[in-house]
Amino acid sequence: MDIISILGYIGALAIGVVLGLIGGGGSILTVPIFVYLLGINPVVATAYSLFVVGVSSLAGALQNIRKKLVDFKTAIVFAIPAFIAVYLTRRFLVPALPGELIKLGSFIVTRDIGIMVFFALIMLLASYSMIKGKCKNCDDEDAVVKYNYPLIILEGLVVGVITGIVGAGGGFLIIPALVMLARLPMKKAVATSLLIIAIKSLIGFIGDVETMEIDWIFLLSFTAFSLIGIIIGVWLNKFIEGSKLKKSFGWFVLVMGIYILFKEFYS
Repeated sequence: MDIISILGYIGALAIGVVLGLIGGGGSILTVPIFVYLLGINPVVATAYSLFVVGVSSLAGALQNIRKKLVDFKTAIVFAIPAFIAVYLTRRFLVPALPGELIKLGSFIVTRDIGIMVFFALIMLLASYSMIKGKCKNCDDEDAVVKYNYPLIILEGLVVGVITGIVGAGGGFLIIPALVMLARLPMKKAVATSLLIIAIKSLIGFIGDVETMEIDWIFLLSFTAFSLIGIIIGVWLNKFIEGSKLKKSFGWFVLVMGIYILFKEFYS
């Protein structure tokens, strides 16, 4: 095994740890590792990412279900409109976007650049809400959740559309919505987010199985390391206060958002 492969598997371990700790960020890490480190085609990398993130998130969700941290009512009410919105956005909205969105002199904002910039701006807004926003129930795992079903459904639709446009797993969007709007404590939001991400990612991967050749030996071995990582991440989660976890997640998303903006405008 060469050094690149070793670094790739270390990256797989890190993906799991991040998912277990903050309930999102998996696709942000997985796709760059596959593409830039392991040299995998971006389209295939996206499919592999769905499987790795989906299976790892499901393992983390099962651990959290045993701890009674997953809020099933919120997950179901949030997930159904999100799935519908993602499908409709990918099927109709994204293909309808023109190749050139804006042209300012010699500077052209293409659809790909526009989507990535939109992705980064959403990340910056989400990070601000997590770093600065007040969360009275962040550390109270026994807080009573008041279900505002119309609001949760609306959140699912909005997050679904945004996730469909940017093509990411959506953990960085789901968690702020669950914390700030559904009023879930941070650790319950992380646990519930893992379940939503798992279902959405694995359903997406099923469609890719029929259209491409999958290297199952590599994919399963990579996923195994990620599973080890998420077990470690979920274990570490119980030692970290929800408020600190919330801010750490916000700073992580902020850094990634700034990086994407820099890459798109100066590459």
